[in-house]
This record gives sequence, structure tokens and C-alpha cells, in this order.
Amino acid sequence: MVVILSHTGYIRTQPLDEYLAHPNARLAMYLGGIDKIFVASTHDYVLCFTTHGYVRWVSVNAVPQGDSVSCSQLFSMLGFDRERVGEIISVLPPQFSDDQFVFFVTANGTVKKTSVLEFANIPKAGTVAIALDEGDFLIGVALTDGKHDVMLFSNGGRAVRFDENDLRPCGRASRGVRGMKLTEGQKVIALLVPENEQQSVLTATENGYGKRTHIAEYTRHGRGTQGMIAIQPSARNGKVVAAMMVVEDDEVRLIITPFRIIRTRVSDIREMSRSTQGVTLVGLSEGEKLSSLEKLVKSIVEK
Repeated sequence: MVVILSHTGYIRTQPLDEYLAHPNARLAMYLGGIDKIFVASTHDYVLCFTTHGYVRWVSVNAVPQGDSVSCSQLFSMLGFDRERVGEIISVLPPQFSDDQFVFFVTANGTVKKTSVLEFANIPKAGTVAIALDEGDFLIGVALTDGKHDVMLFSNGGRAVRFDENDLRPCGRASRGVRGMKLTEGQKVIALLVPENEQQSVLTATENGYGKRTHIAEYTRHGRGTQGMIAIQPSARNGKVVAAMMVVEDDEVRLIITPFRIIRTRVSDIREMSRSTQGVTLVGLSEGEKLSSLEKLVKSIVEK
């Protein structure tokens, strides 16, 4: 099954063969963009994390096929009616082991790493996944194996990269520690876990500019620092709205508000150094903003 979670908080599943036959048609309703998409068996379980730091798990088989349903409907019995599911990861229960971790990052730059075993037997009604300070919210969750670097990106155009082993695992209800130092008005907007050193980072700003930069330019810095420039901030660029790991044969969609989607090949986007302002990704009309990026779903499924 292909599991799809939209930016607007709707979730659905689709048989993989049926989805691959009409990948674009199956996404026509998601004008607001997609937060998460992955392939899973009906025997798998998905861990569902809310922006308020709660978690529950549910069988893929229980997620509706065909018509999408809002997460508030799906999880109304949990009292999460007013919350948007911030991230979903797929974990097969028999694979729960002490060498897998759930890595969290919040908008205010707090990070935490917790053994996946802590989520193997959570209550049916859900539980706290991370304790949040007032006004903070969860923006990213990743499944890691303790052998990777993690990268945090802020809307102010900075990034920090550090070894995930700089963090000691801690319990579900703990708060975590500082992962990135932010200046006033800045928020963390992306958590990335590089797979290898052949990838690049694609960054994009609200005014339609962006670039890709080879990951080798993102050297390790100490956790809790301001990090390094990812894309030069300027009045021309506006705030950074997205960062993702890509390779040259990827294709991405640029989500423009209100209600426009542009598809482009990553190879058509210039590779540039970190300290540059980038190039035009898309021309915007008055009142439009680039709100997010998403990888073309078929390329995700095939990988």
C-alpha cells in the first residue's frame, strides 16, 4: 500500500500497483502539498506523531483506502481533534530493536533521540512522545540507526550538521536538548538524515529562489550552535521554506500558494555553494508564495 499524508491533515492508502498506474491523478486533490508518503504492508503499523508531541500507532490496514479522511476524524477517539499529524513513520513491530531510534526536532531547535523500543507497547489511546515547552511544536521525526548525521535547517537560511551520537537516548516523556541555536524570530523548518555523501541539499525560499548544494559543503558543527549558512538570506529571497535531500535523477514539485504546482527536474536546478543566494526556481505572480517542496512520488516508491 502507498500511505499518503497531506499538508492539510488528510490521510489515505492506495494499492501500490493502482497508484503507479496513475501517480499524478492520485494526487490531484492534494493541492496543499504532501507531508509524507511511503510504501507499507497492510501488516505494518504506522507511528503517528502530532505537532503537540503525542504519539499513537495504528495498523496500515485501518487507514481508509480511496477517499481521504482527516486525521482528526481518524484519531478523534484520542482527543486530538484540533491537532494536525506532523509526521508519520512506518515501523514493522517485529523489527523493534535496541539499535533503532526515533529522532525528534521542534520548531524552537530542541532535539531528542529515543529508542524505538519505547514505542513498541504504548497505550491504545496514545502517549507523550516528547515534552514540549509552551509555544513550541514538533516539526520533524525520523527513524535512525545510530550511525548517521542529522541536519537541521532554519527559516533564516542556516543549517547545523552533527553526529546523532552526540545525543544520548532518553525516555519518551523527556524534553530533549538544544540542537540548534536560533536568533529571534527564527524557527527550524526541516530535519534531514543524509543517506550518503553523494547526495545534495535542495533549499528553497518563499519568493521562489533556491539551489542545490553538495552535502560535502555541510561540514559537521557542534550540536547547539547556529551552524553555517545554507542559503544567503536577503530581502530578495525571503524566508527559507524547505530543505530536502536529493540526487540528480529526482524530480520535485514546487507548491505555490494559492493552489499552483510546478514540476521540475533536480538536474535542471544549478548546484551552487552554500554562501550564494541561489537562482530562480519559479516565477511568482503578485500575491503568490512558494510554500514547500515535495519529491515526485513515483521516484520515492521506486527507490
